[in-house]
Amino acid sequence: MTIVNIIGEVRKLVDLVSYQNSAIVSKEIIKNEKGTVTLFAFDKGQGLSEHTAPFDALVYNFDGKAEVIIEGKPHLLGEGEIIIMPANKPHALKAIERFKMLLVMVREKG
Repeated sequence: MTIVNIIGEVRKLVDLVSYQNSAIVSKEIIKNEKGTVTLFAFDKGQGLSEHTAPFDALVYNFDGKAEVIIEGKPHLLGEGEIIIMPANKPHALKAIERFKMLLVMVREKG
C-alpha cells in the first residue's frame, strides 16, 4: 500500500489513485492511532472477499459502481453514494464496473 502526503493541499480524489488492469490499487492518505483514510481503485470484477473489521467503516464511492454485501445482503453503491459497514459484521465488495472509493475507519477507545 502506498502512502500519499497531501496535507495542506487541495486535490481531487479521482486524481489521487489510478486504475490498473485486473488489480486493486490502494493509497493511504491518513494513518494514525485514531484511524485511517484510504483510497482504492478496483478494476471491473475485482473485489474484497468477505471479512470483518473491528470498527465501523464508511465507504464513499467517487467513481464507478460497486456491490457491497453486508451480512449477506447486497447493496448497489453508485457514484456519489456512501454506505457504512458496521463493526464485526461480515462484509464484502465487488466492482460491477471500474470503481474508486474512499474508505474511512475510525478506531474507538475500548
